[in-house]
Amino acid sequence: MAIDLSKMPKLGFGLMRLPEEGKKINHAEVQRMVDAYMAAGFNYFDTAYVYHSGHSEEAAREDLVKRYPRESFMLATKLPGWELHKPEDVDRIFQIQLERAGVDYFDFYLLHSIEEGNNYEAYVKNDCYHWGLQKKKEGKIRHFGFSFHGSPELLIKVLDEFPEMEFVQIQLNYADWENPVVRSGKLYEILRERNIPMIIMEPVKGGTLANLTPELTEKLAAVRPGASNASFALRFVGSLPGIMTILSGMSNEEQMKDNLNTFQNFEPLSEEEKKAIEEVRAIMLDTPQIGCTACRYCTDGCPQKISIPDIFRVMNTLTLYPNDEFRPRAFYSDITTNAGKASDCIGCGQCEGVCPQHLPIIELLKKASEKLDKKKK
Repeated sequence: MAIDLSKMPKLGFGLMRLPEEGKKINHAEVQRMVDAYMAAGFNYFDTAYVYHSGHSEEAAREDLVKRYPRESFMLATKLPGWELHKPEDVDRIFQIQLERAGVDYFDFYLLHSIEEGNNYEAYVKNDCYHWGLQKKKEGKIRHFGFSFHGSPELLIKVLDEFPEMEFVQIQLNYADWENPVVRSGKLYEILRERNIPMIIMEPVKGGTLANLTPELTEKLAAVRPGASNASFALRFVGSLPGIMTILSGMSNEEQMKDNLNTFQNFEPLSEEEKKAIEEVRAIMLDTPQIGCTACRYCTDGCPQKISIPDIFRVMNTLTLYPNDEFRPRAFYSDITTNAGKASDCIGCGQCEGVCPQHLPIIELLKKASEKLDKKKK
């Protein structure tokens, strides 16, 4: 049974950054978050084959599928192009996903992270577009689309080649609207011109827009006292026409509560709030930072077990707070106790091949090593 894409829940629960206890997903907390989300009238859950090293789809089974009637929620997952080495891999991976999630079908199924190079070529080579349409005919997929991290030119090409795609998931937030790499604004314009429904990922840019400096926080608080930084970022996206669902990778119950408050009582941005956000964006762009969203695609395949996003978090913190080195350096010491240091990078390039932000990770790790690994005299 098809779903009316114009009547989708505004807030989607992204299962990429679930709360953990040690190195494992904290299922008790996830279940409380699922219950609060469902009780508030929302029901769109987004996972993927690679999230939490493959355990996110299992969490969907344990914390959602086993506990709620199948028709009461919508579940989305994604096919990883970088795992496709021969045509048989497509069906093999899809079957694994059905079993992991404990379902007979997916409401939404996406080709994961289409971009220039290997991913796009893998989907074309393995005829994944027509494969998805066939799965839809078989009732294994209700709606078929793709997530996108490529150029505007490639987006137009894919949409022209495969007009049957029903929706597109893009990265969009106020910080990346004019980002020359992400180009959120241009991607949005292309999809709006074609009236294609959009699912939005990274609306808070991996937490960056929730954890602003005191100066920037004060600018937002001045126009809406008591509102969280995250709520401004989410309302920026939610105020745009053509948005189907906005994903938030909530990591704890506090984030869930804040986001539910934003969307249960949703208000579009006022002109005064839009102006404040423009001021915040202008200041942020004047402060160079590493544009990592902590998706962690880079970490699973790293032969040196380097926690790359955490190292970049340290570097960004040192940039924003140059007079407070103790805490970030202590954090770096903690994360490298059982993982690789920045200096352990061997330059294999695995991380750069899967980075949705197209970051020059090898070079950035060299700079991090110069800052963090050299012993003070």
